[in-house]
This record gives sequence, C-alpha cells and structure tokens, in this order.
Amino acid sequence: MGKKSVVLFSGGLDSTTVLAMAQSRGDEVYTLTFDYGQRHSVEVERAGRLAKEMGVKNHKVAHIDLRIFGGSSLTDDLEVAKHRKTEEMASGIPLTYVPARNTIFLSYALAYAEVLEADFIYIGVNALDYSGYPDCRPEYIQAFQTMADLAIKRAVEGRRVQIETPILMMSKKEIILAGLKLGVDYGKTHSCYDPDPEGRACGGCDSCLLRKKAFEEAGIPDPTPYA
Repeated sequence: MGKKSVVLFSGGLDSTTVLAMAQSRGDEVYTLTFDYGQRHSVEVERAGRLAKEMGVKNHKVAHIDLRIFGGSSLTDDLEVAKHRKTEEMASGIPLTYVPARNTIFLSYALAYAEVLEADFIYIGVNALDYSGYPDCRPEYIQAFQTMADLAIKRAVEGRRVQIETPILMMSKKEIILAGLKLGVDYGKTHSCYDPDPEGRACGGCDSCLLRKKAFEEAGIPDPTPYA
C-alpha cells in the first residue's frame, strides 16, 4: 500500500481499468502515454484528460515516431481491416500489430520507474479478448520481467520493479464489470484504431468490435460515440 507505480496509459478501455485498479491499491500513480505516430492520435488527448480527471500524481507523454519503420496499419499507409469475424481475429497476427510496441513502451516505463523509485509498472495487456498480438501473451511478460531484473541498477541491488498485468486473463466483459465497480467512466475512454476527424469511433475495426461485444455481453449500454 502507498507505493509508487507507473501505469502505461492510452486512455483506452483496458488501460483505464488498470489505472483504476492501481489507484484502488492505494498506489501513488504516474501515467505514461505514447505519441508514437499512430493514426488514432486522439487517444493521446483522451489519455491526458482522463489522467487529470482521475487524479494521477503526474502524467507524461513520450514522443516516438514509429512511422519511420512502418509495418503496421496504425503507423503506415495501410488500411485498417474492418468488420472481421471473430474467427478471423483469432487466426494470425493482424496488420494493426505494431512491431515491438510493448517492448518499446515497457522499456521506457522501466527507465521512468527507476528514476521515480517506483515498485510497479502496470500494463493493460490481455491474453483472452485480443487481436493475436504476440506481446500480449503471459510468456512475453514473463520474459520481459526476467530482462528487467537484469537491466537496471535498483533490480541488481535487490529492489526489482514488478510488471503488473491485472487484466491479463480477464475477458473484456470481466474487465468492464471490474472497472464499473471502481467508478470508471467508459464513455470517456477511446479504443478505435481508425476514428473520424472528430474522434468518433469507426465501429468496424477489431478494437471497436471487441469493445461492442464486451458491452453487449456485460449487459451494459455501450457509451461509445460512433461515427
């Protein structure tokens, strides 16, 4: 209780729930958002607004241009797939996968945690209702933890930074229900990969479809503004 935590925060459904979970433990929370050249840059603005409203200790935005590599429909001139069926999402890795994104994000968070003397890094990865990303799997998190234990001064001195993944094995329905109990306002979160110029969700990308399905299964009205 009362320890410092860094929360990787996109302003989306998952990371906002994870932020609320960290706060419910009594942690002093620092949020870290990435402006990495993603087409859905509205999430950066949404994350900043939510971080302020939720009363985090400090909110930082790291600027990295992953468009220099491309390789993803989020950072390159590639179309975002729409209206895919559940079985399509479950087979193969989609073009919305950004190469090594979570490794980059976690590495930044690790550096920030060491400077802050923080004990925890929270990340909202999910291994159940997700689009097949390799860096959302339990074995990936375990491997990064092993690396983190070797990579920084405080860890080799016996003060490890623990990677926390509280929603890793939860369904999207369970995540929403848990967040509602903690007072999360999902109408203020953003999940869409391909929003319109006003920031409204497209309703057809994988992220929108998974979000819609989750609210339906939870029996909760979907508060998302769709184009």
